[in-house]
Amino acid sequence: MTGTPIGSLPVILIVDDEPLLRMLAVEVAEEAGFVVLEAADADEAVALLETHPDIALLFTDINMPGSMDGLKLAHAVRGRWPSIKILVVSGQVKLPPSDLPSNSCFVGKPYRAEAMIEELRSLVARAPL
Repeated sequence: MTGTPIGSLPVILIVDDEPLLRMLAVEVAEEAGFVVLEAADADEAVALLETHPDIALLFTDINMPGSMDGLKLAHAVRGRWPSIKILVVSGQVKLPPSDLPSNSCFVGKPYRAEAMIEELRSLVARAPL
């Protein structure tokens, strides 16, 4: 079962092809107490998901090159790892909730660090699917 054992820090996978934005998101998440893994694209993210069953959260940008964008990645994760909570971000697209997979949310860029952490903590607190 994918998820975070009780009493341990949540593990988050941050996926963004922009190195500086990814580094910033990693720093914010680590400062908030999350254990962070990072990937530059969906293929790298899937490889990490396959080898790290403790990942509880996916944070993904929508616009990324490669085999799939962040929205397709989010839907693929929902289908294959249904207990993982998902935060989708974008500075170019505003998604209606109907486009998002279940048990996920959207935050527009630029986002405040506090807003990102608030959404991540809210997702962690949600009951599993």
